[in-house]
Amino acid sequence: MNNDNNNMDRAIPVAEQRKKKMIRLAKYASIVIVAGAAITYLCSLTTPSVSSRSVIISQVDRGAIDISVTAVGNVVPAFEEIITSPISSRILEVYSQPGDTVRAGMSLMRLDLRNAETEYSKALDEQEIRHQQMVQLTTNTETQLSDLRLRIKTEEMRLEQLESQLRNELYLDSLGSGTKDRIRQAETTLKTAQLQLTQLKQQYDNERKVKEAEYKVQSLRNSIYDKALNEQRRTLEVANITSPRAATLTYINTEIGAAVGAGTKIAVISDLSHYKVECTINDTHSEKIKIGGRVLVKTGKEMLEGNVSNINPLSNNGSINFTVVLKDSSHKKLRSGLKTDVYVITYSKDDVLRLRNGAFYNGAGDYTLFVCDKDNKLMPRTVKVGDSNYEKVEIISGLSEGDKVIVSNMDKYKGVNELKLDTEE
Repeated sequence: MNNDNNNMDRAIPVAEQRKKKMIRLAKYASIVIVAGAAITYLCSLTTPSVSSRSVIISQVDRGAIDISVTAVGNVVPAFEEIITSPISSRILEVYSQPGDTVRAGMSLMRLDLRNAETEYSKALDEQEIRHQQMVQLTTNTETQLSDLRLRIKTEEMRLEQLESQLRNELYLDSLGSGTKDRIRQAETTLKTAQLQLTQLKQQYDNERKVKEAEYKVQSLRNSIYDKALNEQRRTLEVANITSPRAATLTYINTEIGAAVGAGTKIAVISDLSHYKVECTINDTHSEKIKIGGRVLVKTGKEMLEGNVSNINPLSNNGSINFTVVLKDSSHKKLRSGLKTDVYVITYSKDDVLRLRNGAFYNGAGDYTLFVCDKDNKLMPRTVKVGDSNYEKVEIISGLSEGDKVIVSNMDKYKGVNELKLDTEE
């Protein structure tokens, strides 16, 4: 038993102790290495990733950029005419239907003209009465003026007689046979006759002027009436509604017996082979819209060129309207009622850094964009963006030519310091 105690109290050799220590250190090192690898693996698992299929990547390049502002467009027929009822009437017959191709002069519908024809007949009678009144006025005027001319002629002859009598009295007085009283009486009678003749001539002039004025007034009234009557006649002529030109009938009132008022829309014809674009834009851009300005109209994936042809300067609910005439107004993609994006080119810039216009862009300013490196890591970077058009945006600072940038909306990754681009199929 003492021997066993002696063996237990015997010291462990140093070499053996060192060996045990090395074993323990190796175990600890293995644990640390495994733990580090595990942590690294877990970290790689927790780094957010983005599939390359879910984002749009654009490479920064350099070149020119046409700066534009965006408007909303509505494609409409290049020509459209509204046909209105010329009179208040009823629809008796309809000869065409919406969608029909019509020729110039082709009848579209017939209106009830009985009341209008009766009114026109009464107006013709009134016109005849007015013309007879003019004849009567002319005759009366000529009679009155003729009477005055006759009286003037009579007074002139009487004046000549009185002048002869005065000369006779003066001659007799020179012979000693006359008297001063008879001379004075002859002179007085002559002066009285001269005044009467002057008064009569003045009356004639005044009467002539009055009659001429009456004649002009009545003639003007009759002329106005005749014009109104001619318009009434033309209204009756066009009351048989016809197409003014070859086109497509896009609307017609087909309700037989329906009452229509004068000026009421009853049909619309349109040229559906050519189109234009009616546009609306925020009135803050009103100064950028110019007659003749270059415009691009987006129809699907295609861009059609055009020019501003008309501008309505009046603001309506914060917007202004303008019209665009297309160079290819009969393009196969165009159809009436099609909504389009319209890009009005305001000016151009040369030799600038450019990036594809994407969902991230909402006007000039600073943006946080994710830039892709060679290891497919996406790192956020502050980028200053300037003007734009429908295709490109101007890069002012923060990016270099050749950089690959996510142009999709990445708002949900706001605050993330690093993303991994997953390119696996």
